[in-house]
This record gives sequence, C-alpha cells and structure tokens, in this order.
Amino acid sequence: MIKPGGPGHSGEVTGSAERAWLEEAVQPSLTALFEAHYDFVWRSLRRMGVLEAGVDDAAQEVFVVAARKLDRIERGAERAFLFGTALRVAADARRARARRHEVAEGSEVLDAVWATGPDLDELVEHKRARELLDRVLDSMPSEVRAVFALYELEGLTMAEIAVCTEAAPGTVASRLRRGREIFEGFSQRIRARTTRAER
Repeated sequence: MIKPGGPGHSGEVTGSAERAWLEEAVQPSLTALFEAHYDFVWRSLRRMGVLEAGVDDAAQEVFVVAARKLDRIERGAERAFLFGTALRVAADARRARARRHEVAEGSEVLDAVWATGPDLDELVEHKRARELLDRVLDSMPSEVRAVFALYELEGLTMAEIAVCTEAAPGTVASRLRRGREIFEGFSQRIRARTTRAER
C-alpha cells in the first residue's frame, strides 16, 4: 500500500485506502505492547492471585488475547486493555486453582537458594513479606483488590485507574478507601500477634 505523501504518491488516495493506512498507523504493534507492558502485566497477574509458578503462562495468555484483538486496542488505552484482560485471566486461574485445591510449593525457598545463593535469612524474610501481601490482597474483594494494587503498588493515578477498571472516579475512591481499611486492619492484627509472641 502506498502511504499518503510517500514515493510514487500521485496526490490522489481513495477514501478507503487512506482510512486503512491511518488505522494501521495508529494501531499499537504487539512487540511494542510486550516490551512496554510485560512487567506491568506480570505484576498485575501476581497481585490478582496468580501463583508465581503460573504467572509467565498467564502473561502469555494475556498477550495472545492482545494479538487477536490488536486492531481493536486504541492508542493510549493499551494499559487499560491489558489490565482488563489480566483481570479475567487471573480470575480464571484462581477458579482453576480452587478446583484443583492447589497449594504453594514448600520447596520454593530452597530452590531459590540453590539457584541464586542469597542469604537464607534474607530470602525467608522476603518470602514471608510476599506471602503476607498475598494474604491481605486475597482477603479483598476483587474490585477493591484491583484498585488497591494499581494505586498503592503500581503508583497509577485515580484517573488512570478509572480508565483501567472502567469505573467512575467516585467508585475508584471508595474502593481505595475500602482497600486501605482492609490493609490497615490486617496490619494491626499482624502487629498485635507479633507483640504477643515477643512477650
């Protein structure tokens, strides 16, 4: 296809050809989507309850969906589309895990020690912190969890979250408040338990 103004351009482009070129020009490429948003998708899936062992496969599924619908992703709305897709993929993964009664592998810490060789105490503490975060996120309703993770962990603005979650700004604000209440309540219980254990 000859692009308007390109070599061999006669100055006349049919309306349908010009529209087709313009649509092609504004569509995001799959490679660009992957390079720009893979880490965001990976973290989103993990924070929405996908076990670490399955996050890579789930992320691949998100981008497979994106590849099929590439012509429908608007420029500037890529992250919102990918997050919405990640939410659905994560929900499917949680349902599948519940059906299989999966549990996290207890050897994960030892595997990581042999693979990377960090200090064991540091690794165990990191794993414990991650497990606590998973537990508090798991205790939140999915819509509250999404807003809390996007705001507190990803650093998105309220306006960006409203676009990603397709929720009104007021709804986003109330969900964030609820998420913070749940998080604070969980933190207080952990602190109280730690204090009792140290006595």
